[in-house]
Amino acid sequence: MMSLNRNRPHFLRLLVNLKVKGEREKKVIRGIMSTGNALDEMTQGSNGVGGGVKDVYGEDSATEAQHITPWTVSVASGYTLLRDPHHNKGLAFTEKERDAHYLRGLLPPACLSQELQAKKFLATLRQYEAPLQKYIAMMDLQERNEKLFYKLLIDHVEELLPLVYTPTVGEACQKYGSIFRRPQGLFISLKDKGKILEILKNWPEKNIQVLVVTDGERILGLGDLGCQGMGIPVGKLSLYTALGGVRPSACLPITLDVGTNNEKLLNDEFYIGLKQNRATGKEYAEFVQEFMSAVKQNYGEKILVQFEDFANHNAFELLEKYRKTHLVFNDDIQGTASVVLAGLIASLKPLGGNLADHTFLFLGAGEAGTGIAELIAREMSNKTNAPVEEMRKKIWLVDSKGLVVSSRKESLQSFKLPWAHEAKPVTTLLEAVQVIKPTVLIGTSGKGKTFTKEVVEAMSSINSKPLILALSNPTSQSECTAEEAYTWSKGQAIFASGSPFDPVEYEGHTFVPGQANNAYIFPGFGLGLIMCGAIRVHDDMLLAASEALAAQVTKEHLAKGLIYPPYKDIRNISANIAAKVAEKAYELGLASRLPQPENLVKYAESCMYSPNYRNYR
Repeated sequence: MMSLNRNRPHFLRLLVNLKVKGEREKKVIRGIMSTGNALDEMTQGSNGVGGGVKDVYGEDSATEAQHITPWTVSVASGYTLLRDPHHNKGLAFTEKERDAHYLRGLLPPACLSQELQAKKFLATLRQYEAPLQKYIAMMDLQERNEKLFYKLLIDHVEELLPLVYTPTVGEACQKYGSIFRRPQGLFISLKDKGKILEILKNWPEKNIQVLVVTDGERILGLGDLGCQGMGIPVGKLSLYTALGGVRPSACLPITLDVGTNNEKLLNDEFYIGLKQNRATGKEYAEFVQEFMSAVKQNYGEKILVQFEDFANHNAFELLEKYRKTHLVFNDDIQGTASVVLAGLIASLKPLGGNLADHTFLFLGAGEAGTGIAELIAREMSNKTNAPVEEMRKKIWLVDSKGLVVSSRKESLQSFKLPWAHEAKPVTTLLEAVQVIKPTVLIGTSGKGKTFTKEVVEAMSSINSKPLILALSNPTSQSECTAEEAYTWSKGQAIFASGSPFDPVEYEGHTFVPGQANNAYIFPGFGLGLIMCGAIRVHDDMLLAASEALAAQVTKEHLAKGLIYPPYKDIRNISANIAAKVAEKAYELGLASRLPQPENLVKYAESCMYSPNYRNYR
């Protein structure tokens, strides 16, 4: 019946010929007709962010626009409604709704509010000891009651973020094959070559606005996890909704399974991916090309594609290749860079001076390290009007072979060449600190315990307030802990990390470590791109996002040692980031949704998805 409703003239003629006898049948038809009329209204005009969805119900279409009863599931069977995570409210269905949607008897008699449901679930969750158990419980909730999941995540973001994202998501990816329940996204493998467009059409939601895609080759600091890397796109898109307000039905996680070089997985009888070595070269390039072409063909010019956890040798090449033809964003290169730059800008208040007055030393010269370095150089160039090439000379990188210097140029990968400066070769980080005398030390190595006591003490002897950023994830791969940074520096260091650490007591002072987490940037950044209809990502948009995040850091935050604002304000932070990103897109002529709203912050807030239950008629 509902498929006929797509062709309304034929559908209406069929209804005329039906002999409607019972009240139940009449109610079904009234519901279908009502829904059809509402859908007709919604698909006229283009006032909403979703493109072509009218703001009929007082919400922008970046949110869940349908206040109407989901007749397609409710009239067919109340049992089916209870198993639809988009519309299920569990025990929150009212007495009236239980009668209207044939739920009487399918639920216990108690009616619980969403707030009470959240309280109950949280109490149960806190009884689990293992983070992975909590992760599985949260994923199970997402699969049966989507709105309650996001309600909990939004209201308790500081407690639950580490469970659905770093560091717990790393363990979840390692064990993803064991905990896999039902599809949360699309798995597209080499076996599907030539059929990728058909596979995209298999996904039930059609109005997709953002894809997060991985090939699983470099999952956090854990290496090649093959198709088990799906946990990363799923987690990232949960944050797009909870922190950035992008409606969940507009988000699609995708894993490109091109094989794995992880022998443990290849020999695991329960591994859920392709059991073959990774495709490379022409085979890999053609596969990704078909995927990117199919995405654009199926979803249009304004679909945001976020690359996630690709290995260095592919990450830079893919970003450079597709940034000119698609709306693409690499969170490891650009998102990490933007959030770190925000922390650096905020830290200038206690450190003093401008960015160009500081010297930066990186441990790690991969996609994260070089991405951050380039964005810092561009920000310094914009502020000083000096050439970016000149600003790069203030930034030094250490890789696995030592300091990146000009005498090594012949053996360096192309993305390291801009950072090969004139200096004597040194092989250790400690030597590099002693030679370069940096004011800022940044770790993107993916290797734990590399900021040793000697390194931190050397930084403290050079600077009265050394800025130390240990960014590698998960927690086990952090270059040093917060306690080590504060203790070894005798309380001098300003510290932030990629994974969360608890506050540290040192000589009567409480130090609160900041978390340089990409979750500060990418949800608001993505919302900004979506709400203005951006067609390309420009580096100036990343700078705008960094400055918007830094502006949210107050004197009170800095007094506690924080260079990032608390997560409890994340939706307000994301709205401000989205507004600045959209403003820059309009300024650069890259926004397609016209005219530009007068107040972009309020517009961003109006676009945000709300997880509150709605009343069904």
